[in-house]
Amino acid sequence: MFNVNDIKKDFPFIVKNPHIVYLDNAATTQKPRCVVDAISDLYENYNANPHSYDYSLAVLSEKAYEGARKKVAKFINANSNEIVFNSGDTAGLNFLASSLSKKLKEGDQILLSQAEHASNVLPWFKVKEEKQIDIGYIPLDDEGRIQLDAVEKAITPNTKIISLAQVTNVLGYKVDIKGICEIAHKHNIIVIVDGAQSIPHMKVDVKDLDCDFLVFSGHKLYGPTGIGVIYGKFDILDTLDPINMGGGMNGRFDMCGNYTLIKTPNRFESGTVNLEGAVGLGAAIDYLESIGMDNIEKYEKQLHDYAISKMEKIDGVKIYNKNSDTGIITFNFKDIFAQDLATHLASYNVCVRSGQHCAKILMDFLKADATVRASFGIYNTFEDVDKFVDALSKGDEYLDVYFK
Repeated sequence: MFNVNDIKKDFPFIVKNPHIVYLDNAATTQKPRCVVDAISDLYENYNANPHSYDYSLAVLSEKAYEGARKKVAKFINANSNEIVFNSGDTAGLNFLASSLSKKLKEGDQILLSQAEHASNVLPWFKVKEEKQIDIGYIPLDDEGRIQLDAVEKAITPNTKIISLAQVTNVLGYKVDIKGICEIAHKHNIIVIVDGAQSIPHMKVDVKDLDCDFLVFSGHKLYGPTGIGVIYGKFDILDTLDPINMGGGMNGRFDMCGNYTLIKTPNRFESGTVNLEGAVGLGAAIDYLESIGMDNIEKYEKQLHDYAISKMEKIDGVKIYNKNSDTGIITFNFKDIFAQDLATHLASYNVCVRSGQHCAKILMDFLKADATVRASFGIYNTFEDVDKFVDALSKGDEYLDVYFK
């Protein structure tokens, strides 16, 4: 059963700061005690570089590192040799854009959407400059969603890659990745999925989706900062070239420039690996699975719907995604600039995010310079929603102080 009061006790930050209503979970999440303990245990008991069998500590660290890889693979229903660790979602999307660009030629097309995060746009802009490819955009419907018929119509004979977020970070809509993959693969198009906003909040099965690649960050998944994951179908992943070269990913090299690389996925993980991040991510996954991803998704949707029902009663609140499928709510209030509104809410100890949320081209669609985003996590409560809505309802106080 999902018991939020028990869950709150698992998070040191939440326990130590009961006065704070933390609603910025789409940006980063707080960490459960088990993640903190797993990292402390590493540093206290078996800290050493993996990939060495020279002494017992290194063997233990190798077991922990590769054990974390197995946990990630099981979590998304992949094979361990399809999981690459890196520093986060941004690094993963940049890696895929750079590596896959070698398979592209002038005139080839990449399809994105207007709702994408900068990390899924700017790397392709760079590829466009270098390879003279075309970037197309799948149109959003009036609500801001991506419909399958729009995907069909956007595809051209030159379309080679479709790269989309499974859950958009501003509007919080689910994208039908499985349906898109069915369409794309009929045209031999590769599908990349940005899972930053989906993986922490819903069950994701890469085999069921049939996506070719999926990337996500650990820090949004109640894990450490600085660890991320690239999933890739092995037959495709194994054809890619590493971007970073160095220790830990080569078999041998000589003075003549000859070198060999070790097998996928380790050949994509050059240098000293982020053992702490992998161990912490593995602990976070264990924790989430103990709760159940379906339970998490259901609960966060209940929080969203409850918040919407309360916000709609406040005169002057404009909600951009009241029908969001997830725990993301994006809004503005009267004539208060988004950053000022966030500051007003902060004065009531409510933490939200303001600005363009790294989705700058979406602002044209929303017809807004900036917005405020509240996003729920597993430790948030209906009481948190009440405090948030109460602070928001006092927005006129801000106008009275600063504009009258």
